[in-house]
Amino acid sequence: MKLSFSNCLMLLFPLMILGQNKATITIQNHSNLDRKEVISSIKWNTILASYPQIDTSNFVVINQNTKKQIPFQLEHQGKAAIQNLLVQTDIKANSALILLIQKGKPNPIETKTYARYVPERKDDFAWENDKIAFRTYGKALEKKEGDAYGYDVWVKRTDKMILNQRYKLADYHTDHGDGLDYYHVGFSLGAGNMAPFVNDTIRYSGNYHQWRILDNGPLRSTFQLTYDSWDAGGTKVHATKTISIDAGSQLNRIENVYTFEDNKPLAVVVGIIKRPEAGIISLNEQQGIMGYWEPTFGKDGTTAVGSILTTPVTNIWADTAQILAKTTVRSNEPIVYYTGAAWDKAGKITNAKQWFEYLDNFNQQIKNPLLISVK
Repeated sequence: MKLSFSNCLMLLFPLMILGQNKATITIQNHSNLDRKEVISSIKWNTILASYPQIDTSNFVVINQNTKKQIPFQLEHQGKAAIQNLLVQTDIKANSALILLIQKGKPNPIETKTYARYVPERKDDFAWENDKIAFRTYGKALEKKEGDAYGYDVWVKRTDKMILNQRYKLADYHTDHGDGLDYYHVGFSLGAGNMAPFVNDTIRYSGNYHQWRILDNGPLRSTFQLTYDSWDAGGTKVHATKTISIDAGSQLNRIENVYTFEDNKPLAVVVGIIKRPEAGIISLNEQQGIMGYWEPTFGKDGTTAVGSILTTPVTNIWADTAQILAKTTVRSNEPIVYYTGAAWDKAGKITNAKQWFEYLDNFNQQIKNPLLISVK
């Protein structure tokens, strides 16, 4: 019996599919900076194209050099279907890392990021990673004692998750061994919130009104906060803010969408509250970076705060109350920036020079992303 070429292909095709039982990921770092504890995002559909038979409950990611498993997360971005595979790795400057995806039982993956709504504390929304923690304030606190507009910082010196325990103790202004909340926000933008800037005045919104968690660890937590419309100096504005925190990072990625009835750009500012006592300020208008090494607060140590804008900055300045970076947005167009903090008593970043270098390096990493391929 003779077999045609097409018949041969039909016989071989099932075997070819069955043979595709792994995928190979190559991550290239073409920059001069080592990337440590970096989270890389690989589109899930590219993995499916190479490994269509993958069982999402029974696969591992292996470092080809060390033969060891590396931690991963399936990112959904609020959707039912998987959107990305997240992996955490170290990659030396000007080098490449090869990862293998294959069948196997994954090791337990430590939780390194976490976010939650806190109804027991007047609608707080809090989030953290293995380096630092933050919170923002909800409607239940609006226009009441203790209200604040900006992002709050909770410093920590542990890689464990601390939010639930601190809220449970209800004594988070005291250091019980792993850090505390001694950061003052008040009626400011705190640690890098953003607001419209109209007629030389910051037009603060009310507190967030709705929340939605899109992903929640173990390597990245992402959530969305929605704000009621408010009057921004004669312009009615509505805002949605999507915040992501990655394991190993001192900074959050924030994507804001402002909606308003005007075709013209709207001026906005990112702000960092400034203390009355002398601290150290670093401003780089060309690169869109502002860094602040706060004055030391007695036994509680020193908090560092910084923001990096990815859109052109028209001005960066410090007044008596805040450090501000000005840019513009258009209605319904997302604007992305990064903001975060560090604590000297965590032992990783212990002086202003190290903090400003961290911000500069982070900015270079944004501009020189890792290159990823799958086969």
